[in-house]
Amino acid sequence: MPEETAVALVYDGGSEAVMMASPADLEDFAIGFSLNEGIITDLTQIERMEQFDADLGIEMRLWLSAGLSARLSARRRHRAGPTGCGLCGVESLEDALPKLARVDSTVVVSASEVIAAMAQMADLQSLNHQTRAVHAAGFYRPGQGVVLVREDVGRHNALDKLAGAMARQGLTAKDGVILMTSRLSVELVQKAAAMGAGVLAAVSAPTALALRTAEAAGLCLVGVVRSDGLEVFTGFDHITAGADAHAS
Repeated sequence: MPEETAVALVYDGGSEAVMMASPADLEDFAIGFSLNEGIITDLTQIERMEQFDADLGIEMRLWLSAGLSARLSARRRHRAGPTGCGLCGVESLEDALPKLARVDSTVVVSASEVIAAMAQMADLQSLNHQTRAVHAAGFYRPGQGVVLVREDVGRHNALDKLAGAMARQGLTAKDGVILMTSRLSVELVQKAAAMGAGVLAAVSAPTALALRTAEAAGLCLVGVVRSDGLEVFTGFDHITAGADAHAS
């Protein structure tokens, strides 16, 4: 069975969020969450980070550069995030559904590439091979294959971990495809857009809200990725036409 624990994200001594997550790759998680939530815009804004193991869970403690701490205090909220929800605890509808900047990506891939990438990611899911109970987020670069995979009991946590790992390795999301082993919910679209991704692909379909949000942000959504085909829901110019692709 996969482990699940409470992970508190603490900035300059104040708790910003408590998420239920898999206790692995937590530095990636803390960095990716910080970037995707707009707490920081660059890795250099984290001056120090440490992990503290407590009886009830884990604290990821981050110290930010001057000026960010005051701004964070003004927007601080305590968020309890169950594994099935990435928006729990926000204070208003505006917080839950912010207007997203349009992504700036010109990446184009074929439908067969996306199908092959999803199959490759499945082979790289070591924790899921052991448990059959966790999600994965991966990054595919044309010509290189799936270059990074992160796993977690929560799909949004897995994507945050991937964002952090990509930032640490200097990888840019607009140059490839983000892969998910879940349905395409709105919080995944929000995080992918924050990462600047041009294409977000998953094994299941998007919700109607996720589709509308992706369309407004200029993000290509590809769903129902199977060995025999896939469905393109938005951003059709990012996927080359072929027998194994069709527009929905």
